[in-house]
Amino acid sequence: MSLPILASTVLVPVIAAVISLILNKKVGGKTLTIVNTLSLLYSAIVLTLLYLMYGSYQDPVYFKDPVLGSFSMLLDPLSAAIAISIAIVTAAVSVYSLRYMSHRFEELGIEKEWGMYYFLYTLFSVSMIGTVLSVNLIEFYLFLELTLIPSFLLIAFYGYGDRHRISFMYLIWTHIGALTLLMGVLIAGYYSQSFDIAMVKEAAIPKWLRIPTLLLFTIGLLIKLASFGVHIWLPYAHAEAPTPVSALLSPNLIGIAGYFMARIYLSSFTGSFKYIAPALQLLAILTMMYGGFMALTQKDYKRLLAYSSISQMGYLLLGIAAFNPLSISGAILHYMTHALGKAILFMTAGMIMYVLHGLRDITKMGGLGAKMPITMAAALLGFMHITGIPPTMGIWSEIYIVAGAVKSFLNEAVLIQGALSLIFAIGLTTAYSFVTIKRIFYGELREELMEAHDPPPSMYLPALILGVIGLLVFLYPSILLQPLTQQVQAILP
Repeated sequence: MSLPILASTVLVPVIAAVISLILNKKVGGKTLTIVNTLSLLYSAIVLTLLYLMYGSYQDPVYFKDPVLGSFSMLLDPLSAAIAISIAIVTAAVSVYSLRYMSHRFEELGIEKEWGMYYFLYTLFSVSMIGTVLSVNLIEFYLFLELTLIPSFLLIAFYGYGDRHRISFMYLIWTHIGALTLLMGVLIAGYYSQSFDIAMVKEAAIPKWLRIPTLLLFTIGLLIKLASFGVHIWLPYAHAEAPTPVSALLSPNLIGIAGYFMARIYLSSFTGSFKYIAPALQLLAILTMMYGGFMALTQKDYKRLLAYSSISQMGYLLLGIAAFNPLSISGAILHYMTHALGKAILFMTAGMIMYVLHGLRDITKMGGLGAKMPITMAAALLGFMHITGIPPTMGIWSEIYIVAGAVKSFLNEAVLIQGALSLIFAIGLTTAYSFVTIKRIFYGELREELMEAHDPPPSMYLPALILGVIGLLVFLYPSILLQPLTQQVQAILP
């Protein structure tokens, strides 16, 4: 009989979060940083070992109800890259938070609320892990809503600009997405007589209701994904969140919607999906292009990275919409690519803000490479990940997505138009990435930036570690891709 090991990857960080809240102002930030980082590192290590040892692992059922179904947790090739990415990134950003949030507390002129910060931070982190490991639609929805509450409060308490208005915008938009998703969940669960994902089948839903149900799932998840047309909330929320939270929102949270699209389409809607796939492919390329164009025009570094995340979600959506083993495997790997690369980039934005008194305007930068060589190296590594330049893992996720997309286009009359659009969208990613590197780190150093220097090691080492992990996956991509492709091929031969 299996043991509830996956449950411990959620419970251990929750205990650390509660301890942080109880202690709050009784201990310093260093102690709470260690406690919460170790709890998230525990999750990362356990998830990685379970995947390497077993490939797939499911906990025993925690709760069973005739109506709601069974609640448990599952780690398999489809969820492994996502859950492990979240655990690794949240542990790294937890270390980064110590210096950055100490500086942010001073900027806000408030007492250093380390207990409250880490309580919200770790709850946010662990709720994302729980979402990915869920095997039941209601369980998934509950964890998804749990991600919303602490992330909303983190923006409202510690964000920038008009943080209260922006946090409510984030809350409303993402809650609308969740409620739309919930309507689809209730319909699918009602007719399938179970909310277990493996038991939900489109054949149980009346024919006239199958496409509407699929659209409810899709629209709700597209809002969470921030695809073109329903992306309005993302540039505000991700740019104005405190930078450690931005490093979780952009690379981790929004991509979960893409993962769940793959999970629910493969499990429950393989027949009906073909009717909406062409529209989703078009939307994916529009999202890639729009995010790329907008990133090119931004002066604010964090806002540029936020629009870049929209573009990157286009890649993820394209891989899922092409709906074949190559493209879906590429999309799941691209989640990890983006998680590592974009977390690094948001960290570098925070490093510049930390050293240069909140500077975010790219037009006021230039020449910083001479004064901040480690920060520059981290930024270069982050952009290499999202543009797919060897030796980063991004090359593999892009190859798989593009190969899968072209395979899909081959069955259509739009091969040339689709391929050209895809090439152009990928070119935009390369353009805004290296134009940004040039504008920030090359050129003549302004006199007012002479005081610039690399931040303390506790800020740049977590970013470099994430970069090294990306390099290791580049060397051994088959560890993730081979089992993942086999799993999808079993469903979509």
